[in-house]
Amino acid sequence: MRAIEITEPGEPDVLQVTEVERPVAGPGQVVIDVAAAGVNRADLFQRKGAYPPPPGASPLPGLEVSGTVAEIGEGVEGLAVGDEVCALLDGGGYAEAVAVAAAQVLPVPAGVSLVDAAGLPEVVCTVWSNVFMTAVLQPGETLLIHGGSSGIGTTAIQLAKAAGARVAVTAGSQAKLDACRELGADILISYKDEDFVERLKEETDGHGADVLLDNIGAKYLARNIDALATNGRLVNIGLMGGAKAELDLRALVKKRAAVIATSLRARPAAEKAAIVAAVREHVWPLVEDGVFRPVIQGTHPLERAADAHRELEESQHIGKVLLVP
Repeated sequence: MRAIEITEPGEPDVLQVTEVERPVAGPGQVVIDVAAAGVNRADLFQRKGAYPPPPGASPLPGLEVSGTVAEIGEGVEGLAVGDEVCALLDGGGYAEAVAVAAAQVLPVPAGVSLVDAAGLPEVVCTVWSNVFMTAVLQPGETLLIHGGSSGIGTTAIQLAKAAGARVAVTAGSQAKLDACRELGADILISYKDEDFVERLKEETDGHGADVLLDNIGAKYLARNIDALATNGRLVNIGLMGGAKAELDLRALVKKRAAVIATSLRARPAAEKAAIVAAVREHVWPLVEDGVFRPVIQGTHPLERAADAHRELEESQHIGKVLLVP
């Protein structure tokens, strides 16, 4: 079958089409014929050699797909050949087929196309596990999202609003801020023209963010803490702005605040299964009721994976970018 391999760490052109053996479903697994694969920033870091797959995972990039179940492994219940599904992967999604633990597979929700469903698993599991399971966002609280127009951001806006929270976002252009407004964001901050800390405090009468979802890391650490409310929770899920920074613990103590750093890919299988089950219970009804929808920028053919990576690196997209075999 065709797949995309990373020939060596480097720029997007190191993503090349190759022929690999078709996967076989092991115990507790299914094989999915891929209809589409989501492109995530984690894939970009893996391509550069900065985010290796966990032990035992496929070396091919790709952390989420949608498609049709083609093979069922021993011990799998509740799934059948021909089912339309989407799945959270440990790797291997940039291919025509992928094997995945059945516990990380979700049905394609009603109202979402098979292709668009590829834009759901990674972002929804990331947002639900971090904003709701870890930071425990409550109705009436304020959530600040850096990169509100990203796949993570567009998901977090909708789920937070559905939970009764007030949502603030940062983004780098008026078009992106407008997209965030259409999804329900209450406070729109241009990080290129405004100080997000000052603007957030103005908009919240000095209260700040009860929960802050950050993908920047070191560059924003001190300002993020400044932006937190008393008892605020800063959840870091990315290092786009570096990995090392000084932390003034007095600022945390004064606010009785918490800094939490997480990743999804490296979690044990049991934790991933629990997150997927929680998403199916709490988020899938919102999708099927039309309260939440995946925001898809567009698709690229599998062999144009390099173009998809460039699109993410240039940050011109709104929502998710997909690859279609």
